[in-house]
Amino acid sequence: MIYGKHIRLRAIEKEFLPLFVAWLNDPEVRANIAAILPFSLDEENNWYENMLKNPQAERPLTIEVSQDGGWVPIGNCGLHAIDSRNRSSEFGIFIGDKTYWNRGYGSEAVQLMVRHGFTTLNLHRIYLRTFETNLRAIHVYEKAGFIHEGRFRQAEYRNGKYIDVLFMSILKP
Repeated sequence: MIYGKHIRLRAIEKEFLPLFVAWLNDPEVRANIAAILPFSLDEENNWYENMLKNPQAERPLTIEVSQDGGWVPIGNCGLHAIDSRNRSSEFGIFIGDKTYWNRGYGSEAVQLMVRHGFTTLNLHRIYLRTFETNLRAIHVYEKAGFIHEGRFRQAEYRNGKYIDVLFMSILKP
């Protein structure tokens, strides 16, 4: 497990999948991630089985918050498509439980994963893609040290209109 001040990151357990399905079926949550259609529990189980075949370093981690002496899952994050030759990886995150939005947990998770990528996995560069409409996430990424690298104009079709996809990255200090 990876511990922060208010959260921890841990391996995804199969028991969390019904929560993930509920989150991913919420249009507000789905608005800022790549998924565009609702998920069934069977599809999420299939995703889980396939995810276990990935190298351990590329498996997403559950974000949990300490609450009342226990730990509550609120989302997940991970480093994907690790390129060992160039020492780079793509970062992804979502906070699925909306009661935990705007409370700093996403910021802490980003910082923990960046530190993990640089110090544990010896990455040199971590990059991400986000929608121009995801202002809260853009602020979090900038605060963590990510810089804007580019913009794919009108690259994503959402809610009847095209939006830009932003590319950001952070380099190992």
